[in-house]
Amino acid sequence: MLTTGNQLRAARALAGIDQGELAKRAGVNINTVSAMEKRGAEILTSGLDTIKSVMTALEAAGIEFLNHGQPGVRLRSVK
Repeated sequence: MLTTGNQLRAARALAGIDQGELAKRAGVNINTVSAMEKRGAEILTSGLDTIKSVMTALEAAGIEFLNHGQPGVRLRSVK
């Protein structure tokens, strides 16, 4: 689950997409993505629908979200 701004920034970097492209893919405004990333290590306060849209867009780009005690991300392995 996408939980922090830092996790979002890392996921976006791994996917190799900028904020504008992520916003387009998620169907949200670029300012929304920017504000989410500015939360840093803090828990995201955006609405659940917004977080889910951004998370789904990143998962479609090959990102896997990890929450084993700490928020993390990795590229999904190709099988």
